[in-house]
Amino acid sequence: MPACLALLFTLASCGPSGSLRTLGIAPKTGHERYARSLRDAGLDNAALGREWLAAADSALRAPYQLALPARELGVYSRSEARAGAYRIALRAGERLRVTLRADGQPARLYLDLFTLTGDTAAPFEHRVSAREEVAPDSAAALLILEYEATSDASVALRLQPELLRSGRFELTGRVEPILAFPVEGRGNDAIQSLFGVDRDGGARAHHGIDIFAPRGTPVLAATDGIVRSTAPNDLGGNVVWLADIARGQSLYYAHLDRQAVSAGQRVRTGDTLGFVGNTGNARTTAPHLHFGIYTRGGPIDPLRHVRQVASRPRAITGDTAALGKRAVATAGGALRDAPGDAGAILLQIPRQSAVQVMGANADAYRVQLDDGTSGYLPSRTVRIQK
Repeated sequence: MPACLALLFTLASCGPSGSLRTLGIAPKTGHERYARSLRDAGLDNAALGREWLAAADSALRAPYQLALPARELGVYSRSEARAGAYRIALRAGERLRVTLRADGQPARLYLDLFTLTGDTAAPFEHRVSAREEVAPDSAAALLILEYEATSDASVALRLQPELLRSGRFELTGRVEPILAFPVEGRGNDAIQSLFGVDRDGGARAHHGIDIFAPRGTPVLAATDGIVRSTAPNDLGGNVVWLADIARGQSLYYAHLDRQAVSAGQRVRTGDTLGFVGNTGNARTTAPHLHFGIYTRGGPIDPLRHVRQVASRPRAITGDTAALGKRAVATAGGALRDAPGDAGAILLQIPRQSAVQVMGANADAYRVQLDDGTSGYLPSRTVRIQK
């Protein structure tokens, strides 16, 4: 084995916790530590090490598009130094949850999330790295990544394995509301009045959402917090103010029939704060909860923070035994940056083009051309070579 490859294998075996010398600012993430170890060993001058470092940046600049919920099966190869990235659109109040399960040779996989800054000099800002958890199957690696969006944003999720490793992975992603639904047994269809609509003939705006339910239905803590006040007021009647310490905001529960907590009390998500009613200025309306969120900048729309969303991804219809195999794109056509016709066209490829199947997502394969270009093709148009 050539000396440089032998050292690469040693690095891949020990991972970023190896004893190689580091200089300057201490790396913050596992990916950065591994990259530093390559540079400290002089492997940024070796072809494979140089390709690994370049792939980390190029993947972020040309990500695939991932519409959630999603599930993708894929492979990574010891013969290549590649990374993949997925761009995901998030709305304020949504929590992204990504699970990565990897099987194969013992290896470390790096899963990191970046926001897009709009700064051409530094277009990506690292936000969070996946944490390792114990997999039910000890032969598999399990990574969990979570990120809460405080504003509408486009994020990039990058996946890159260590060098000289081969294996398969399963990546699943979904969004969920940051907060729990605040009325027991109710859901989206109970929300009948939205944020910003006129009140009192246009004299004021509605600074929350109304969730209708029978009188006496339990009203629940949407997050862990501290009850700041239960003092009634003319508009809200019987109210509870709950401080969401973790996010620096306050949750407002109004028109309660009665409260079940007192000021200063600590509560956990799901605890009962009170019961649905129509006190205050809601005496002439059906019982409901007025639910609001207040930040230092004022009231914000609570809908995305509690609105329940679909969590089941589309089924994979392609043959997953094809992963990692050579194939032919029988129909040619558009290579896209996402499964389905909604993906942007990367290029048109001729019929009978040779490809390698690198992933499967819904009704598409993620394929790689011989020149390294990759994208998605309908799985029905890809024939696996015998």
